[in-house]
Amino acid sequence: MFLLLTVQFFGKDRSQVLGVWKNRRTAVQLIIFGLLGMLAVQYTYMASIKYGNAAVATLLQYLAPVMIIIYLILRKQAVLTRQDLLTVTLALGGCFFLLTNGSISSLSVPTLAIVWGVLSGLALAFYTLYAVPLLAQYDSLVIVGWAMMIGGFTLSFIHPPWQMDFTNLTVEAYFYLVFVIIFGTMLAFWFYIESLQSLLPKETSLLGSLEPLAAVLTTVFWLKEPFGFFQWVGTACIIGMILLLALNKKSSSNTKQSQKNKKPFRINLLL
Repeated sequence: MFLLLTVQFFGKDRSQVLGVWKNRRTAVQLIIFGLLGMLAVQYTYMASIKYGNAAVATLLQYLAPVMIIIYLILRKQAVLTRQDLLTVTLALGGCFFLLTNGSISSLSVPTLAIVWGVLSGLALAFYTLYAVPLLAQYDSLVIVGWAMMIGGFTLSFIHPPWQMDFTNLTVEAYFYLVFVIIFGTMLAFWFYIESLQSLLPKETSLLGSLEPLAAVLTTVFWLKEPFGFFQWVGTACIIGMILLLALNKKSSSNTKQSQKNKKPFRINLLL
């Protein structure tokens, strides 16, 4: 987004803003990341919500940690550990209980919602892994800023923003729109990518499980919605997952250091 690039230009190394395009290989990687990462994550998630509901879309998107772990194992960049199994179980179980309160019937949705949701999980996994080599060369503000510009520019050919009717929007609607753009999109994606500077991809994707927890707690305290028993169970699962990651951070740091000595994460089909 233009705001992120502006912050980079005036606050950090401004040469990176255009410098990322001077290397042909990096430029191609950035375009791929913008289309198959940034744009794909947002579009598939919203499409899953459109054909189903937010609960199912979020649950399917958080298959990403499982996909990342499987990918790293297949690439022989990681081995499956009991900690992996436990943290993934806690993350997925926590999301399930938080979003459904234990009611399986609420997950009855059309096939299209499931397809888009699984694609959303794949996109998030790709988004997380593919960003690593780019972040080794450029600041996260540059990568996220340009990726959003690429995704937005591409989508404008399908849904031109200048053809939308904004005259019927209320002041409150404009406020929510700006809030979603700045806090729900710009800062959220930037913080997520920035975390890859100090966390492993699988850790970043697992900690993303805090999103449904924050959503549920906001609903409870802001909208005064009741908080069910199984949602407390989900909360306990998420907190347990975070504590487990924190307690094993030392071993995770050693793993990350060993991975730095290897080749960066790559999906060779797209390079």
